[in-house]
Amino acid sequence: MEPLTTPSNRQQVRGFLTIHSTPSALRHHIDWAIQAVLGAWVKPSWIAQPLIPGSYRTQLEFRDRQGAAAELASALRSWHYLNFEVIENTDNGGELFRCTPEFGIHRALVDQTGAVILSENQLNAILKNAFDEESIREGISSLLGNPWELELDRFRSVDLQEVAQLRAI
Repeated sequence: MEPLTTPSNRQQVRGFLTIHSTPSALRHHIDWAIQAVLGAWVKPSWIAQPLIPGSYRTQLEFRDRQGAAAELASALRSWHYLNFEVIENTDNGGELFRCTPEFGIHRALVDQTGAVILSENQLNAILKNAFDEESIREGISSLLGNPWELELDRFRSVDLQEVAQLRAI
């Protein structure tokens, strides 16, 4: 008897997708893009994003094959007004993708604690192209994803404020 699916050699991973803001009109398109990667079982729950009137946000955790985060990031990055991040964790670390309309997409390898890992080749490329200390600092900052972090931090603070309000009640 033939198996219905081919066995996968890919490692199962745990991931987390956060869409910090999207215009209301894109929600169904984003749902379909996520379902195309993760499966029809995914039903994002959208809530209003108070920082940008008329926009929404969602979070979801997933367990899937290795590479699912990259597929999600590729599927979502084509919409200009989206702010999102997706991380994929394995036993040995993982990948982090961040995207903002201003900076585009950023990809980084991360260790088990979520810290960005820089390779020797990345650092050598910065040193080769840098002309002064400031350009070295800017290059390393960009590799670490600091511009994306600063842009997305304001959205993360909304979640923290909501948790603080719930605890105060």
